[in-house]
Amino acid sequence: MDTKKKRRVVITGLGTVNPTGNTVAESWANIKAGRCAVGPITAFDTADFKVKLAAEVKDFDPAARIDKRETRKMARFTQFAVAAADEAVRDSGLALEEIDHTRFGVILSSGIGGLPTIEEEHTRGQQRGFEKVSPYFVPMSIGNMAAGQIAIRFGLQGMCSCPTTACAGGTNAIGDAFHRIRDGYEDRMLCGGSESCISPLGVGGFASMKALCTADDPARASIPFDARRSGFVMGEGSGVLLLEELEAAKARRAKIYAEVVGYGANCDAYHFTAPAPGGAGGAACMRLALADGGVVPEQIGYINAHGTSTHLNDSCETAAIKTVFGGHAYKLAVSSTKSMTGHLLGGAGGVEGIFTALALHDAFLPATVNLQEPDPELDLDYIPNHGRAAQVEYAMSDSLGFGGHNACVVFKHWEG
Repeated sequence: MDTKKKRRVVITGLGTVNPTGNTVAESWANIKAGRCAVGPITAFDTADFKVKLAAEVKDFDPAARIDKRETRKMARFTQFAVAAADEAVRDSGLALEEIDHTRFGVILSSGIGGLPTIEEEHTRGQQRGFEKVSPYFVPMSIGNMAAGQIAIRFGLQGMCSCPTTACAGGTNAIGDAFHRIRDGYEDRMLCGGSESCISPLGVGGFASMKALCTADDPARASIPFDARRSGFVMGEGSGVLLLEELEAAKARRAKIYAEVVGYGANCDAYHFTAPAPGGAGGAACMRLALADGGVVPEQIGYINAHGTSTHLNDSCETAAIKTVFGGHAYKLAVSSTKSMTGHLLGGAGGVEGIFTALALHDAFLPATVNLQEPDPELDLDYIPNHGRAAQVEYAMSDSLGFGGHNACVVFKHWEG
């Protein structure tokens, strides 16, 4: 380990399973086209629920991407993560047999882990006795298992961890992995997040908090920054990025999507669900990320905002952007891809990190779709409709989580 010199870190592989597509190519094509993946819940009967809509992963066959015997030992969130990680490794072109596995790690977030598995096994325990639940119940349901299964699949013996920081977790994972490589602890990391809790208890719990949208129209449900927004839409899926030390990537002539240059993380220390007034914690976090990357606010051209479609989040996040960027806030482009994917909770930051990297790589800024009536208070450039072709040098992805967790990562366009 050499901590004397900060090393440069780049993104060389991407993988995803999310409501807009089960591969990066499929998902990005739908994101660029502005296709919303929200629809009626099929995972369970919603007859007795006010919440009828979610953004579910569609047509995912785990046995087609993971050994069938292994899938039986994995909760759905782990299946998503392993499939996404496999795509990221293949996308990177990395020859695993030629690298030092002790210097390759995994940091992958999950906010809740295998909640549907917990529900199913609890029902089984009530019916048959709790000592007759599945022997795989605990290792399937615990939140760190997606990271662990990825490490086992590829034999990765570096740091393996799971930030459980609610909706900030996926972005924390990317930032923590970036620092591990930058500071010399590992040379490569798989990072991001995964979540699957579209289940009676998951939806019921958030509905009881009045956090979920109860609209019947999928086009008017997940509508960040809209004056008529009324809550978020539950999503599911995984996003995994392969980060690599620049010289190692160049030595093997790897394809590079973007460079990771800055990371900030902090806590509001204000309330267990609500953000601090005026977005004070989020603003401080953005400043930390900019300072970490040596980037000034005026250099940022695009922000993939947390943008949940809840009243408090969208207003506080907009206030934070205005606080940090001043007059430049009205010149940069902002969007929330949750308008298409729904809110993936601990998986959100991973998927949105992929979209931010691709926005830089492909010179295309994704939209906030179905934004019909912008809230007058939220008066930034939110890129409605189908996105915008534009090349920017720096972009930012930020996340806010229950418990006051904030995380922000700054990416740079790669010109190599």
